[in-house]
Amino acid sequence: MEPCFDIAHLAHVEMFTDRFDESLDFFLRVYGLSLAGQDENSAYLRAWDDYEFHTLKLTRHHTTGIGHVAYRASSQAALMRRVAVIEASEYKVLGWIDGDLGHGRAFRFEDPFGHVFEIYWDTVRYSPPDNERPALKNMAQRYHARGCHPRRLDHLNLLAHDVSEFRAFMQTCLGSRVTEMIELDNGRLGGCWFTVNNKTYDLACTEEHGAGHARLHHVTYATDSREEILRAADIFLENGVHIETGPHKHAIQGTFFLYVWEPAGNRVELANSGARLILAPDWQPVVWTDADRKKGQAWGLKTIETFHTHGTPPLDKKGH
Repeated sequence: MEPCFDIAHLAHVEMFTDRFDESLDFFLRVYGLSLAGQDENSAYLRAWDDYEFHTLKLTRHHTTGIGHVAYRASSQAALMRRVAVIEASEYKVLGWIDGDLGHGRAFRFEDPFGHVFEIYWDTVRYSPPDNERPALKNMAQRYHARGCHPRRLDHLNLLAHDVSEFRAFMQTCLGSRVTEMIELDNGRLGGCWFTVNNKTYDLACTEEHGAGHARLHHVTYATDSREEILRAADIFLENGVHIETGPHKHAIQGTFFLYVWEPAGNRVELANSGARLILAPDWQPVVWTDADRKKGQAWGLKTIETFHTHGTPPLDKKGH
């Protein structure tokens, strides 16, 4: 398949919380994002070197999970090419919205498992106030070193009952490439890692083990170094944040990771992948097997049970 670069990058994620004030305090004071703007229902948050207005939209809701996933197109013409492809596809079209504080008009559509996606071109570039103005003009914002202070939005992981179906959706609608994947002994795909550019991945999809609908596994921001993740572990510890697993290194994709649950229960990660990029235009997906997975993570840490079962919104006692 000819690589398609109509989509430039993952732009932002909307996260639902039923404990808005506590979640906002966590993301600002502990996780180390900055508040770019706020309206009646949402706070627009950003890492210090994100160029757009926001990369996380935190929204008041009756439960947790994901509101939508946003990608920015490579141009206005590229946006319209993608819109034409999506409208001609089998996937559910939700249509155009006017945008919000961070971007202009956006086109929305839905994957087979209920996750809402949007793509847009017109964006709002972050203009820092005087107290956030960087010393170097090629930085988006001052390096404030507050909390865990991640540098930028990196990726997210969604849950789906059929990863093969989700792969077809990503390839059709966004022109994504698969960089790595898990092939289970039963013939199903256990997970796929996707990219729309030269990053190793910007979105992952792993198999839903419950009866949940449109669930989120986690959202991840990137740090400059492993040492910052080790420091973050102490910050989370001192602030009573639930550390689920890590710091450690993934076998798949090789990222150094730390997973925690923010106050409402959404899983968030800090990760560092070094300088690993996918430069080969004819890259062939790396395939991992059940036997590979049983070896645990890169240095032998076994994957804990909640990593396969916990997602948001949570399942009820019957697994729905």
